Amino acid sequence: MLYRYGTDGKGKLVKKAVVYTQAEHLISNKNIDPDALQIINRLRDAGYTAYIVGGAVRDLIVGNKPKDFDIVTDATPSKIKKIFRNSRIIGRRFRLVHVVFGKKIFEVSTFRSNAEGSVGNDFGTIEEDVQRRDFTLNALYYDPLQEQIIDYVGGMKDIKKHVLRPVIDLDRIFVEDPVRMLRAIKYSATTHAKMSGALRRKIRHSAKLLSQISPSRLTEELLKIINNVYAYEIIEEALDTDLFIYLQPSATGLIYENKNYEKDYMQSIKELSEINKTNPDVRLGKKMIYLIRDFIYQLTDWEKEIEAKTSFSELYSRTWGECRNFVLPMNPVRRELEFAVKQILIDLGVSNSVKQPQKATKKNKSTSK
Repeated sequence: MLYRYGTDGKGKLVKKAVVYTQAEHLISNKNIDPDALQIINRLRDAGYTAYIVGGAVRDLIVGNKPKDFDIVTDATPSKIKKIFRNSRIIGRRFRLVHVVFGKKIFEVSTFRSNAEGSVGNDFGTIEEDVQRRDFTLNALYYDPLQEQIIDYVGGMKDIKKHVLRPVIDLDRIFVEDPVRMLRAIKYSATTHAKMSGALRRKIRHSAKLLSQISPSRLTEELLKIINNVYAYEIIEEALDTDLFIYLQPSATGLIYENKNYEKDYMQSIKELSEINKTNPDVRLGKKMIYLIRDFIYQLTDWEKEIEAKTSFSELYSRTWGECRNFVLPMNPVRRELEFAVKQILIDLGVSNSVKQPQKATKKNKSTSK
């Protein structure tokens, strides 16, 4: 174990971070995307520091395969852009860079200052940047060239102990960004990290802050849950901490009112988790089925609708409208929700009970004028 030193306000030499060697963290660079390594190498060759940061480091430590490799550096966005032709600068308040390799996008950000708290937009140092990270298990920096993990906040020990501990003070962390509550329950579920009683109480007390978040951002967070192999565990945590009502208020209301609905809904979410494990790349519409099918089942007496030979187009139109409102504030791609609704109606036998509307032929079009 090594240490990184710095000076305090009085100029005294103090330990700033613990540095873990490869023999201690056991990360193999073979598990890192070669293009991420290339980005770091090119930044280093240009005279800048660069690290893999956040969830990718956490996943590498626990033996999971990272979905994304985020990179942090002391190079400014304009300088990063000059190094990588295959890049674009994004963001209005805090600018960062997307480096593109085919279908892969790597987010490269500049160290941020904490002078304005955890949501300021000024550039800073690694010592400041780490204090802006949400939880200690996401606040580790990995240097793949030296094969070292730099730990300023005890994140390595927390990962080993399965503890979820905030970096930012509890009085500020969720006020500054309420979405951190969703990240907390996701990390707790996916890494089996325990939340302290104080953290869980703070989330419940702060849950109403999610009402301030835009539908587009809530949609993004819910899609992450829907695509996660731990969707069942995450939604369980969201219900326990009073967060799910801000993600899916209609479903939450039915869960609170009807124990049978709750049982059926959670069984559907369990099946969704299995789909994510066995077939993670299946289209979103197929995954949406598990969010809305129990709602559709209780909309009407489907056997009577079939007996009455209600047209498929009428039943589809009514059902789609109900489902569109049911999933709010989530705003999924329309064709994916349409796919889910149609598939559920087919599974109910609705489409097979009536003749489907025929497309107008040229002859029909001409005679109907």
